[in-house]
Amino acid sequence: MASNVAVKLVSSIPNSLLQLHMLDLVYCLSSLLSSHQVEVATPCAIALNLVISNLSATSEKAVMEALNETETSIRIVRNINFFAEDAKKIEYFKEMTLLLSAILWRWPPSRFSVGNDVILMKGLANIHTRTESSIKIALLKLYTSLALCDSVARKLIEDGEGFPQMVVQAMGKSNPHAVQIEGFRLAQCLLRSQENCLEVVGLCGEALVDAIICGMKETGLSSKKIGNNHGSLSVEACQLALITRWAGDHHINFWKQGIDRILLNLLIENIQDQLSEPVLSLEKQISMAKEGLKANYHLGLRSYLWDILGWLTIHCGENLNPYTHGSELCINLLITCACLSFVDTLEKWCRICQKDIDDHFQSEPVSRAVLMMIHSPCNTISSYARFLLLDALEVKGLSCLKSLIHTLDYTSSLESYGSFDKLQLVINLIGLTCLSSLPEYQSCIIESKGIKAIVLLVKRCLSNDIHVERRNFTPHLHTTFQERSCCCMDKEDWEGSNVLLFYSLLGLSEILRQCDLLQDNSQQYSREVTNIRAQLVSKLHEICSGNSFSPGVRWYVLYILTYFGFYGFPNELAKRIGKSLNKEEYSDMRLVVANGVSVSVHGVILAVRCPSLLPPQLLPSMKNSEKVTDKFVRETMREVQLSSHVDYEALVLLLEYVYLGCLHAGEETVKKLKILAKRCKLQHLLQMLYRQRPKWGTPFPSFNLTPSLGSAGSCFSDVILEAKSNKLVGWTCNICSDTVPHMHVHKVILQSGCDYLQGLFRSGMRESHSQVIKVDISWEALIKLVQWFYSDELPNPPSGCLWDNMDDEEKLFNLQPYVELCWLAEFWILENIQEACWDVIMSCLDSSSQLPIKIIKMAYNHSLWKLVDVAANLMAPSYHQLQNSGELEEFDDALVHLIYSASIQLNQEGKNCFR
Repeated sequence: MASNVAVKLVSSIPNSLLQLHMLDLVYCLSSLLSSHQVEVATPCAIALNLVISNLSATSEKAVMEALNETETSIRIVRNINFFAEDAKKIEYFKEMTLLLSAILWRWPPSRFSVGNDVILMKGLANIHTRTESSIKIALLKLYTSLALCDSVARKLIEDGEGFPQMVVQAMGKSNPHAVQIEGFRLAQCLLRSQENCLEVVGLCGEALVDAIICGMKETGLSSKKIGNNHGSLSVEACQLALITRWAGDHHINFWKQGIDRILLNLLIENIQDQLSEPVLSLEKQISMAKEGLKANYHLGLRSYLWDILGWLTIHCGENLNPYTHGSELCINLLITCACLSFVDTLEKWCRICQKDIDDHFQSEPVSRAVLMMIHSPCNTISSYARFLLLDALEVKGLSCLKSLIHTLDYTSSLESYGSFDKLQLVINLIGLTCLSSLPEYQSCIIESKGIKAIVLLVKRCLSNDIHVERRNFTPHLHTTFQERSCCCMDKEDWEGSNVLLFYSLLGLSEILRQCDLLQDNSQQYSREVTNIRAQLVSKLHEICSGNSFSPGVRWYVLYILTYFGFYGFPNELAKRIGKSLNKEEYSDMRLVVANGVSVSVHGVILAVRCPSLLPPQLLPSMKNSEKVTDKFVRETMREVQLSSHVDYEALVLLLEYVYLGCLHAGEETVKKLKILAKRCKLQHLLQMLYRQRPKWGTPFPSFNLTPSLGSAGSCFSDVILEAKSNKLVGWTCNICSDTVPHMHVHKVILQSGCDYLQGLFRSGMRESHSQVIKVDISWEALIKLVQWFYSDELPNPPSGCLWDNMDDEEKLFNLQPYVELCWLAEFWILENIQEACWDVIMSCLDSSSQLPIKIIKMAYNHSLWKLVDVAANLMAPSYHQLQNSGELEEFDDALVHLIYSASIQLNQEGKNCFR
């Protein structure tokens, strides 16, 4: 009776009054969840769920901590595991599942352990076949809360086709809308990352897209002007359709399923009734688009529709022509709608004082969509978008452009920016970029000093004066999943967090491209280019050399640099390896051209960076690699005669690219280099040499030599790194029969990153001639060390929920290699590794009270005094407890004294603060 009254009490009493007794209710209700009486436990679960659902932001933390203290999640999981399917207990299962979902939604620490409960997950899988809508909704809600943890989401997807198919079926039109909506929300949560999305697309991509298309059709009878109602099925479907932001096979499925018609139907009311004729004149299309847009049909969906359209057009190309699968008339009408809306947006935003734009949140998505159409790899879409844009700007184009540049120039010089100013900057910049793709406006852009305005913006972005994130003015992209996620798996967008920098670089590259195509440039343009060279080129080199900028920003920086004679992809590892270019030291091959001139090279570098220059018998595809290895080792220097068609000057430049990742050359030399690069199949270099626009979403090429640790470089290995003599069970080497863990490596790569090893190899001492170098670190540490030598990246330990749910021994096992490398880095003078290891250790050390106790011993034995001090300070608050428990008895007296001193200092600081 009391539990039933509790449900009524929580349902009817105002939330403000409940807050005073919230914790009392939570403790009482949670204690009764384990009751063997279903009639008691079920209403308690209902009441507790109501309490949690109505939590205020101020009371949420206290309530969730109380639930954690009473181990409520563990109790509920136990209840669900012992659930028996009968009519009486199905309600019990539903309410327990809903309660667990509500708790996990608000309490991240429990998600990983619940998601990895094998019995629970197996039991939930058995319930998938239930047909009751209420059970389906409860299950989907629980899976959504669990999938907020990236580790659990990955596990759910990797378990096989069954789970993704269940999610897709839940989104199907055979289910009630409430079930479909929960299915879409679960799918959105699962597909927050490109990796997850492409895996699910590979499992059931066609069915997934079909469900999305059906959901977008379901706008309902009373939804002609959908507001910002996120409960709408069409909104959830459009939200999920944003998986189009990643390239993949699902794009073909979208076009095959008629996404062009769906988007057009959502933009213009009853449009299909007006498309009785297969071909319409341009005037008729423009008239239909204007009338349709004016009606503001489904206005709440517009931002989604523009984004989806933009992604669909930017990710098509040679292998995917939308006109093959879609309706030409529908696609053209979509482009017409977008261009007309964009021109209308430009006219509004190019006036500085226009502060009353009602639809300003839709301005950026439609502007961005047109930008993507213009840069679409599909020439038909790109040319038609430019043609329509030129037509729409025929009357007011020049005046609009001048006003736009003036506004951009003024706004970019402001000292501070409000959200409106930032959005205005973005819209004007996109506008200038789109107009710069039209040759008719080039002279106006140059004469109006449009280049100068963009260069100023780039400089200000690089000096952190202006930072504009897209999410600041795209509320349709905000989801509660982002706020509630405990494992942040969302990688930075290809364009980067500062979209203003990306659009500025894109605009600058487009102006340079058009002027280069025209070949008829004014003195004003020459002065502007000289200004760019003086003010910007050095800064642009810094951007592409580091990893702190997004792939899109770095791609467009490199694209711009091609107009100044710089080609390629510079980075820190390439700088190190580049020091060996043209050096005889450690070289094992000579490339000989027709006139007898030769160049010394290193086989291992060519094997990874340009295998086409290697003799066929040294390629890893050879079957008898052992014989090749033996023969090559005996032959200290191999000569390779190149084709008589190979130009020496081009070869030198090509090797510069192979070793340094980049090169500098004039136009005449580039012509020769194109031929050689094509024969060597260096696609990324060819893209730069031919100044092809970067393809949106393309990963940035890495200078990574780790493939040479496998079959690609085994025959070029000239030294072995051997870990501490600890035999690993089942460990074998693919190259030799030695059972002590070791790696076959290359002196030319090792010495490039380590002055100590460089000195050792050159010393002439016995060790310099030894085939084996014993490194006094564990096998796990050696793997990470070699990874850094070959990629300039140190692998990170597990993070997020994976790390948080490890026991202390597992954490120590994962952290120990970084402590060992910290010591070795000091001995081998590897400052970058030492700094990286230090950052890892500091980020993990305070995650467990036992970890500093374990690490301090290791640090003390390795004389890492800085780490000893940090660990001692972390142990200081519990010094007396550790002393009384006897945990410090095995420590050296000097180490105990250090911890004691830290404890005294902490107490003294506390007293001073109190005073």
